Amino acid sequence: MSDAATPDFRHVEVNGVRLAYNDVGEGPTILFIHGFMLDRTMWRSQVAALDGWRRIAPDLRGHGLSEAPEGGYRMATYADDLAALLDVLGVRRTVLCRLSMGGYIAFEFLRRHRDRVAGLVIMDARAAADSPARRARRNAMIARALDSGSEGFADELTPKFLAESAPGVMKRQLREMMERTPPNGIVGALEAMRDRPDSRPLLRTLASVPCLLLIGECDARVPRASMQAMAGQIPGARFAVIPDAGHVAPFENPAAVISRLREFLDEISTDSCG
Repeated sequence: MSDAATPDFRHVEVNGVRLAYNDVGEGPTILFIHGFMLDRTMWRSQVAALDGWRRIAPDLRGHGLSEAPEGGYRMATYADDLAALLDVLGVRRTVLCRLSMGGYIAFEFLRRHRDRVAGLVIMDARAAADSPARRARRNAMIARALDSGSEGFADELTPKFLAESAPGVMKRQLREMMERTPPNGIVGALEAMRDRPDSRPLLRTLASVPCLLLIGECDARVPRASMQAMAGQIPGARFAVIPDAGHVAPFENPAAVISRLREFLDEISTDSCG
């Protein structure tokens, strides 16, 4: 999973941090937001396939080939980084396509920059804030990262992110992606997720935003029922299950995700993005 698959790779400085990103194609814009310990290359199939759209896929601060400062990680920071990136690239409005932690960032983006959102794709994510038990687990992971760095996190999380039937080459590629996440990025993301607000009250306000919710058939991280409940709280939202996929559906079953995205994007006015 090298940058050869995404040849438009560049760096730009926003909010004092250099972000790596891909910017491919022309047309209305879709912004891809990856999840925890992942990077922009998880979207390589979607970036390559969605002709007729301008596809922007950044590495969040602390992930992939973006800089990983010590401290300064909050959902608001990630959201403002993305808004600043869009400013640099001359993009007024965009469809947000996000997975897992990227979903939490997109909710914050909606709170802070709602006029820039032309559509929303939510994959394998939650709307509720962390429970006390989940906060405690994140604190334990933070302590581990501070004590021994990122060693072991990739081996621990890879089998939890993928469907059991995932081939060995896919497991190796995902592990390599996770291993690129430096300790500062891991700690910062965990703190941001731990401290994020409850986004459930936001869901009922999204009637004017076209929404598609997708979840992997074999996702062991996010209960399907919670995604279905989220879809039920967003007026007019659509919900679908991606077969043969766990928590990282765009990476595990890219063809099925691309098909769903095409159907959804074709119904969004091209005049509303760009």
